Amino acid sequence: MANVKVNKKRKKWSGLEIFCTVCLTLLALAIALPFWNTIVISFTTNSAYVKHPFSLWPKEFTLDNYRNLFRNGAGLLVAYKNTIFVTLIGTLSAMATMVMAAYVFSREFPGKRFFFLASIFTMYFGGGLIPMYLLIKNMHLLNTHAAIILMSLASVYNIIIMKNGFEGVPMDLQEAAMIDGANDLKIFAQVMLPLQKPLIATFSLFTAVGLWNNWYWPMLILNKSEKTLLQLFLKTIIDSASSMSESLSTSEDLTTMIFTMGIQMASVLLVILPIMTVYPFLQKYFVKGMLVGSVKM
Repeated sequence: MANVKVNKKRKKWSGLEIFCTVCLTLLALAIALPFWNTIVISFTTNSAYVKHPFSLWPKEFTLDNYRNLFRNGAGLLVAYKNTIFVTLIGTLSAMATMVMAAYVFSREFPGKRFFFLASIFTMYFGGGLIPMYLLIKNMHLLNTHAAIILMSLASVYNIIIMKNGFEGVPMDLQEAAMIDGANDLKIFAQVMLPLQKPLIATFSLFTAVGLWNNWYWPMLILNKSEKTLLQLFLKTIIDSASSMSESLSTSEDLTTMIFTMGIQMASVLLVILPIMTVYPFLQKYFVKGMLVGSVKM
């Protein structure tokens, strides 16, 4: 039998592919370098930062910035506990609400068009800041985490995308389940939900990130230190460090000013790292999750 040699030729890159690769590489560096510089500053001593404000590695490695940050360890732990609680409960509650709403809108029922259009209306017109605050106050939800969770229960955009995903499931599967004796609840839980895992994982992550990074409404609603969240704690640290830096003028005080920068970078790193660790586990769902249900409307 004759040996057949297959010549594998390397594919030549077109000009457009080279241009896109260069642009995306520059964009990735523009995103990665500031984040890496944050890590470097958080492990750098005061004197090293004065000499080398921007470097790829700590010139003089130290953990003093983190030690000083954890001097207020009780406040940091309280903020972590509250943020984790709000993120977990808020994400579970929001996904349960949005998944059920999306499934209902994917079915036919009297008044469906009216309620669906009313939901879309809220995407473009809101009640406003003051009416929302007064509503929360009248409901006696000030200084409670319940207010933050309730305001994140529904996203009309997410509901629309998940609704389209449910409508994309072939009717044959649902009819087969009905023939086997499954009721609506079983069809929803055992047939529809497993097929929407990419969407549910994607929007769960988006919701969790939104709750973790939520700052504006907690700033308005939460006034007690025992109710504080991580973003508020981070803002307190940055504000106090900045005010300290502005009040310093001597050369000795300049070293202290640089030291406050290290504390700020250390606090930023501690706040963003936990939520960043979630991305690798759900990354495979991103593209598929965003494409499912994005065509039909």
